[in-house]
Amino acid sequence: MKIENRYIDGSYLNSNPDWDRKDASWKAGQVFKILEDHKINPLSICEVGCGSGDILRSLEGMLPKAKLVGYDISPQLEKFWQNGDVNNKHRIDYNLGDFHKLNNHRYEILLMLDVFEHVRDPFTFLEDSLKHANKFIFHIPLDLSAIGVARKAPLLNVRRSVGHLHSYTKDLALETLVDCGYKIIDWRYTGASLNMPNKSLKTNLARFPRILAGIVNKDWAVRVFGGETLIVLAEENPK
Repeated sequence: MKIENRYIDGSYLNSNPDWDRKDASWKAGQVFKILEDHKINPLSICEVGCGSGDILRSLEGMLPKAKLVGYDISPQLEKFWQNGDVNNKHRIDYNLGDFHKLNNHRYEILLMLDVFEHVRDPFTFLEDSLKHANKFIFHIPLDLSAIGVARKAPLLNVRRSVGHLHSYTKDLALETLVDCGYKIIDWRYTGASLNMPNKSLKTNLARFPRILAGIVNKDWAVRVFGGETLIVLAEENPK
């Protein structure tokens, strides 16, 4: 059975019944902050792998002038897209299907938030995305850490439960984007282990060692303890 079938046949939804909706407004805030810091006020935004659509709904209030479009391959998500959209209250155009096959527009901003770690071939996926936007924002979980490798279970858990086929450190994630033709404009840690809502008990217990280690050296702390994510602003490398 193909790995991608978990998003088609409903098995992913069975394992993740809320489709990470609880984190949507937090992720939207990360997107808005990096746009604001670079004085980017886009009129068109497309999210590839938009999931429940809640990130776009949050951005709708933050960027009222932007046309918002979402794509996802899971048919189970249509019920989320319709929820709360009575009388076409939202200005969001949701699309079911493969973005690279269906889309024929170019957007100012293309969002890929927790996406390419799920894809069988992230290199082709990222290369094919270049022609669809002027700038790109990625949110990337940094699953690969010294403690994660030593314990083994955390890496296997995110692979089995949430479908992370590829694991990254900060440097591996940024290098992957560069290798696929992207120029990094800005990147930053999000402080996910400290700031993301609805953290687990284990995450809360680990916050103090992470804080102390981060004071000494943030990169080293993330490589050892994990629990972080990146937000990245990029564009196509013209060379």
